[in-house]
Amino acid sequence: MSSGNMYTDGDYLKNNPTWDSEDAPWKADLIFRMIEKHQIQPKTICEVGCGCGEILFQLQKRLPDSTRLTGYEISPQAIELCKGRSNDRLSFSLKNYCDEPDNSCDLILLIDIIEHLEDYFRFLREIKPKSPYKILHIPLEMFALAVLHQQFLLGQRRKVGHLHFFSRDIALQVLSDLGYEVVDFQYTAGYLLAREYGLKDKLLKIPRFLLFPLFPDFTVRVFGGYSLLVLVKS
Repeated sequence: MSSGNMYTDGDYLKNNPTWDSEDAPWKADLIFRMIEKHQIQPKTICEVGCGCGEILFQLQKRLPDSTRLTGYEISPQAIELCKGRSNDRLSFSLKNYCDEPDNSCDLILLIDIIEHLEDYFRFLREIKPKSPYKILHIPLEMFALAVLHQQFLLGQRRKVGHLHFFSRDIALQVLSDLGYEVVDFQYTAGYLLAREYGLKDKLLKIPRFLLFPLFPDFTVRVFGGYSLLVLVKS
């Protein structure tokens, strides 16, 4: 699933010691609101590339007791972090989801994952029949300032293993080309999360905050700082 071994040899954990667990409550809330908005009632949920498992752990608190959740992860370091979060409704597996023949479910979560995959087209084709619904969260890192300042994209590749960079239109077109029905999508303002990226990031918060309510597409395409939450139907 990855072009290298940074997820299995421990390099990713060294660069990201919390595995972004601090973002999980925010992401789980976004996912739950999307599920609730479209009145999806999944009995089984799988997250591919679940990391430390905190998103599923947070999401479980919002869902009925009848819902069963499973996280799949290829990193042994991440699975170690998952162990303290497992319970009778939530389990984790150190396996490549695509290698498992009998793991169909009602809803698959693909949260900040396809940008890491060497061949995400093949991956999205392989998982298509495994659930009627999928929710993706895709960072929108192909924006004007990122193209002008290439160190941002190179840094994302080096530190967090992003192999592909998306705009909103490219992400939606890819899903459409693969035969997915885009049910709903929305921008998510990740730049508002507590981060310490330095003065440039602090300055960029100003135009993002002021312009987005008036010109959302323009703001995202020029200044970045957003991701795309997408609900698709197979």
